[in-house]
Amino acid sequence: MIAIGIDLGGTRIKIVTVDDTGKILDRMSIDTSDWAEAIREGLRSAEEELGRSADAVGVAAPGLAAKDARSIAYMPGRLDGLENLDWTEFLERPNPVPVLNDAQAALLGEAWTGAAQGFDNVFLLTLGTGVGGAVIAEGRLLKGHLGRFGHLGHISVDTRGAPDVTGIPGSLEDAIGECTLRDRAKNRYRSTHEVVEAHLAGDAEASQIWLTSIKKLACGVASLINVLDPEAVILGGGIAQAGEAMFKPLQKHLEEIEWRPGGHRVKILPAELGEFAGAIGAARNALTP
Repeated sequence: MIAIGIDLGGTRIKIVTVDDTGKILDRMSIDTSDWAEAIREGLRSAEEELGRSADAVGVAAPGLAAKDARSIAYMPGRLDGLENLDWTEFLERPNPVPVLNDAQAALLGEAWTGAAQGFDNVFLLTLGTGVGGAVIAEGRLLKGHLGRFGHLGHISVDTRGAPDVTGIPGSLEDAIGECTLRDRAKNRYRSTHEVVEAHLAGDAEASQIWLTSIKKLACGVASLINVLDPEAVILGGGIAQAGEAMFKPLQKHLEEIEWRPGGHRVKILPAELGEFAGAIGAARNALTP
């Protein structure tokens, strides 16, 4: 069985061709401009490279997937035309094209061939422009009543903070996401990468900005550990590329605040699949009966 997974992002579309063991046979990344036609052309190109039609096609996209998994039911303000687009009809496929939230797809990918392999209870945080998330519990990806399960960036880590896009005050997303960096840095830095570089160079103001965000991340992670009782936490996204500059102070805070019954310590692991995690997860979802 061969599947093609498509991950529609805000700036890039990622497409992978995989076999039923998760081996990547082909992959591409294309610009999101005119995303609908770009996906059609990307799928055609992937199948031309394969030399035949794929046995299954799956899609990952931001927003809340519909109950029948044929479309994204709710995604206001971005990617005009995405809401209620039936992907099976749009891509003219003989078999259903299942649609999944992008963070949920990323965790499926990591559970299949990445950092979350072998764990029945694990959650993912993607740290980038915003903070996405997904949860596998007892070996099953949780979706919830409306598909909201896993929007872990929208927990509060500061009740005095400004409301985020969902109305939650002082959310984890606003504490560390790129979307609020200029406000947190008072326009001194243009990106988290710049803040981390300045922090590592000994800049006291940059260190204060960065380490405050990491402490709030630790509080969010520890709170979610208490709720979800995972074996491991997977951290991905562009901000997690900071490596030890993030993981070392994060672990230091968790030493102080993580509840560890019987001395049990939850593993904190970097994601392994990079920008193609969502596409790999979409392919996995398409191959799952």
